[in-house]
Amino acid sequence: MTNGRLRAVALVCTLKPGPTQSSSELLARQALAAMGDVDSEVVRVVDHDVHPGVEADMGDGDAWPAIRTKVLDADILVLATPTWLGQHSSVCQRVLERLDAELSDTDPQGRPRTFGKVAVAVVVGNEDGAHHITGILYQSLSDVGFTVPAQGVTYWNGAAMQSTDYQDLESTPEKTASTTKVAAANARHLAGLLSSQPYPPAN
Repeated sequence: MTNGRLRAVALVCTLKPGPTQSSSELLARQALAAMGDVDSEVVRVVDHDVHPGVEADMGDGDAWPAIRTKVLDADILVLATPTWLGQHSSVCQRVLERLDAELSDTDPQGRPRTFGKVAVAVVVGNEDGAHHITGILYQSLSDVGFTVPAQGVTYWNGAAMQSTDYQDLESTPEKTASTTKVAAANARHLAGLLSSQPYPPAN
């Protein structure tokens, strides 16, 4: 929290480099907008040279340390991924692997620096897989120290074996809009609580 305002960062894990339009980014931005008076930023991960590995810094040219700083400076992480073959994207998997390093970076009280931070998931695709991906993201984000709020995901899946993207819809489906609103409101509420009442020391 900075100057009394919560901060959120969205890591968009589309496979499409910018400035190509992305359904994952569209829904992530809608989630950020639904949070209201929260300072926010969007990072399209594929536009940055994030090296493979499970360390906080994988050496020369690795773009992850700068992205990691944005995550650690934020109160809320929005992790957005498309669905491919029923799975989260390879870019999203890279992000999860890099977040693994947070387990060994603790504060003076023994808590990972991600403790007290809230994470929500955003999933889009034209095939089944949203619940499966959500389960993976929830488990992974919780493992590395983030707190997931109640109903902390918003998603959209199009009809099977069709080619319509979320960004091609004439308007946002009411169910997706209402789900986004709940996830955003719960994330903001929980982040506010954790910023004023941190988790207890781990040591």
